[in-house]
Amino acid sequence: MRFAIIVLAAVVLGGPAAAQTGGNAIPTTSHTIGLAISLGTATPGGGFPLYGNAFAEVMNAADPQIAIAPRNTKGSNENIPLLEKGELDLALVAGEPAYEAFAGIGRTPVRLKILTAIYSNPGMFVVRADSPYRTIRDLVGQPVAFGAKGSGLPILARYVLDGLGLKQDEDFKAVYLDRAGDGPAMVEDGRVAALWGAGIGWPGFAAVASSASGARFIAPDVEEMTRIRAKHSFLKPLLVPAGSYPKQDAPIASLGSWSFVLTREDLSDDVAYRLAKTLHGLEATFCRKLAQACETTASNTLAAAPRPELIHPGVMKYFREIGVVK
Repeated sequence: MRFAIIVLAAVVLGGPAAAQTGGNAIPTTSHTIGLAISLGTATPGGGFPLYGNAFAEVMNAADPQIAIAPRNTKGSNENIPLLEKGELDLALVAGEPAYEAFAGIGRTPVRLKILTAIYSNPGMFVVRADSPYRTIRDLVGQPVAFGAKGSGLPILARYVLDGLGLKQDEDFKAVYLDRAGDGPAMVEDGRVAALWGAGIGWPGFAAVASSASGARFIAPDVEEMTRIRAKHSFLKPLLVPAGSYPKQDAPIASLGSWSFVLTREDLSDDVAYRLAKTLHGLEATFCRKLAQACETTASNTLAAAPRPELIHPGVMKYFREIGVVK
């Protein structure tokens, strides 16, 4: 079944736009003013459902003619083929799966487009505060939860560890979760020594940091980051600011990439333009609702996209209008 955009109403071409964004009417040459849009996220308890639900809520409130419906999936590795088959209109995809899909690593390059960069994903491990583990090497041979099956987190971990000469499934007792939300309890009760995750405000990290035992975060050190980037230069130095998690008193430097909202190949320019204008017209509102969303900006989208031509043409039209690109 294809979850295409559903036409709910029509207007005469060139007629006045009914939708509002921050009090400003959205002009359109499209006949479509009622849009039911499917949005793929990931398994419950992870960062993508949290972000996707907030994204849908603020977008739907800003433009009553838009109806974005989040849908739980298995994550990035399922979202990409669902977009290709037209069974999703939009989907959240982590940076590493997006990088591989656009580059055609292990597959034919995708023809999907970027609607927006959503947030950066500095990757790191979390352990109980009273655990003996303080470095990545300390975790070798230990059970580690690397994220949900099908999500982008295990792929990010694979690149980071490969840069250090480590193999995820051989040097660790790798655990892959059915639900992202299962990881924190496994750290707390000792079933795993560490949980791998990424980002600012990631629910798994927040849960461990808020637990009775507290948390310690483990990220690559400066020398390790240099080694990783020498092999995988697409990973960027990123910072988790102090206070991003309970009792996290100091900033944490790590490596990662940007996650995206991707669109199906044939999403119309008019719809992409409308979504971009609505989204970037309420950046401050979205930021107030969700800390991670403070990074969802037009300028970050341009900086994060592997190549400008991967950004949807309708989005680029809006970016030219506001002067972000010439």
